[in-house]
Amino acid sequence: MTENDRTPDLAADRTADEAQPEPADPSGRLARRALLGGVALVTVGGLAGAALGASGKHVPLQASVVPPAAPPVRPAASPSPTPTARPAASAAPHPDHEAAAQAAGKAFPAKTQGTGLQPLAGTVVNGVREFELTCSEIDWEVAPGQRLKALAYNGQVPGPIIRVTEGEPIRVKVTNKMDQTTGVHFHGQRTPNNVDGVPYLTQPPIKPGETYAYEFVAKPAGSHMYHSHHNATEQVGRGLLGPLLVMPKDPASEPKYDKDELFVLNDALGGFTVNGKGFPATAPYVAKLGQRIRFRFMNEGNMSHPVHLHGFPMLVFARDGYALPQPFLCDTLDVAPGQRWDAIVTADEPGAWAFHCHILTHAEGSQGMFGMVTALVVEK
Repeated sequence: MTENDRTPDLAADRTADEAQPEPADPSGRLARRALLGGVALVTVGGLAGAALGASGKHVPLQASVVPPAAPPVRPAASPSPTPTARPAASAAPHPDHEAAAQAAGKAFPAKTQGTGLQPLAGTVVNGVREFELTCSEIDWEVAPGQRLKALAYNGQVPGPIIRVTEGEPIRVKVTNKMDQTTGVHFHGQRTPNNVDGVPYLTQPPIKPGETYAYEFVAKPAGSHMYHSHHNATEQVGRGLLGPLLVMPKDPASEPKYDKDELFVLNDALGGFTVNGKGFPATAPYVAKLGQRIRFRFMNEGNMSHPVHLHGFPMLVFARDGYALPQPFLCDTLDVAPGQRWDAIVTADEPGAWAFHCHILTHAEGSQGMFGMVTALVVEK
């Protein structure tokens, strides 16, 4: 008998109960009714507790409700789809909230070991622009005192900036110095199939100690990425990612700008990061009054991140490297995993302006700001 079959019987029992005393329970209906009533009580109590918990009020557990066991703690080197670096979602106020928040704000920008996104020089060999990438495990300081084992290209997270020109033949030589196999995918590029970078589908994996060369013509123009496509949850999560910027043959095909900046999001290594660091170790963007800044937003994480800039609208003109038929203005831009957006910001108001993911548990908690927070500093 299904649960739907039971419902009419229970209704009939209730009608009969009103007309006569409670009979014996040979069929177990009373026990079943008590069980269903108990389930309903626990369900309602759980919903009420969830609602009150979301509102910031503490609700004591019922004595009859056994809390679930705590999940096992993962090693720091293995990324989790749901970052657990900081208990930011706790609704209970921290007793030293003001002091902690002030300390985090005053520390920004905090110095940490390691800087990502360094320009990578190329060498022209027989008409082909050649770049070299080395994959290795390194110690990476995400935020002050938060040191983790990362996987990196050329010792940095994110990896170095590869900048080429549309239509230019390029060769990227990848040397594997890790203890696991890998492969590199050039996300957004129209490559030949044999250099698409997916081990066991388009190529053999790059074994430890081996070097593999990817050769293709850079196209289309725009903001693109390179990253591991082998054991990718771990390898990309731990830092095997970087930007590939293909400059257009005709610069007039894009809006004019004075500065070119990257905003790379990740949510595995050390939690929520911008350009490989978490606040207060994130680096601010600095511009002179009146400058036009091009921001290239890239999401290498597992979650969407709506990026919000205080004080200025963003003129969004390209998505995934392709020019939009109609640019649009916004101050909050949702960047999905694997997605790239290009936007122009005119720095026409001086000051330090917050620049952060607007999923609040990715940016601020009971001890102040953390994670995906930085600032645009406009100088007079």
